[in-house]
Amino acid sequence: MIAPMAFSVLLLIGFLFFTGVGLLYLLFMGLIHYIPLVVIGVVVLYIWIVMMIFHYFNTKKRKKWFGIIAGIFVMGAAVWPIMHLYKESISTVDAEVDVFYYEPFSMGRETKLVSLDEAATLTLEDNLPRIDGATALYPLYAAFVHAVYPEKEYNPYDSEVMVNTTPVAYDNLFSGEVDMILAAGPSDAQLKTAKQKGLELKLTPVGREAFVFFVNQKNPVTSLELKQIQDIYAGKITDWKEVGGNNEPIRAFQRPEDSGSQTALERLMGDIPIMDAPEENVPEGMGGIISEVSKYRNYKNAIGYTFRYYSTEMVGNDEIKLLAINGVEPNKETIRNEEYPISSEFYVVTAGTENPNVEKFIEWMLSPQGQELVEKVGYVPVKKP
Repeated sequence: MIAPMAFSVLLLIGFLFFTGVGLLYLLFMGLIHYIPLVVIGVVVLYIWIVMMIFHYFNTKKRKKWFGIIAGIFVMGAAVWPIMHLYKESISTVDAEVDVFYYEPFSMGRETKLVSLDEAATLTLEDNLPRIDGATALYPLYAAFVHAVYPEKEYNPYDSEVMVNTTPVAYDNLFSGEVDMILAAGPSDAQLKTAKQKGLELKLTPVGREAFVFFVNQKNPVTSLELKQIQDIYAGKITDWKEVGGNNEPIRAFQRPEDSGSQTALERLMGDIPIMDAPEENVPEGMGGIISEVSKYRNYKNAIGYTFRYYSTEMVGNDEIKLLAINGVEPNKETIRNEEYPISSEFYVVTAGTENPNVEKFIEWMLSPQGQELVEKVGYVPVKKP
């Protein structure tokens, strides 16, 4: 028969082995918030078994005190996973969009693609310009392609017509992977990169859009002044009560660097320094931890920003509301009439491509047919009918 001490040592070795395997699994799966609870749980279980082996629990008082102390430690370790589960229960607004709904010539799929009622005045059969762009603009340039390019499959991630985030689209343009992109204007960092590579960027406006700020539907604030927006993102206004809301601290979310919406915020702020963005630790691979800008979670005291079309048409989240700025609602008419104070143009951007059809395609985008598609998709044309 194994002596109690030897058995407790063997038990400890077994617990350490299986706990180590479990912790590695949690790290690999990105479940780091459960680690303290698992460690405390294992320690409590091991101590309880050892005390049972040595007949420590021979009085009710000892059992009671062990239960109290163990309960305190377990409840303390459970705080982090409970907070994580609560955070995960709050929806993120920048939800992924199924871009395949907008794929040109979608083969038998349900589609949201907009098309002309007549044949395009331009058709391309070869030397097809390679295109990339912002997700929010994919429904538009996919419609352009559907009108002008030959019918075939254009996989959004592996074809002449791709869709990526704005930073990736600019990287592809700079590396010569694509001939043109549709996106917001470049950030200062992207302009610097183009200059270092000896590239001359040509920006051709093809439509107008509103840069919008949004909050939780339950937030009583419906409008902010432009100066108040700047003060919020400079860290000068920190509580909603300062702008007519509830007495709650403002969670001002930001977007990753060089994204179209972050560049729009930087342009809006001008020389005013932007405060540090909320960050969260994110597991990377086997236990590595990185920090990234937190995705917008729809807390009752949060504020975020994006572009109008992406928010209202592509994502369509009814748990948020767009704020009026200086008392003006962001919609197509206020953008068209230039009443909404932070509307701006988006562009076809090139960097010296040799493809002979690029200029023809851009000219067609600015033609009555091209501008008709801008309107039908849901943006505001740069050229009035």
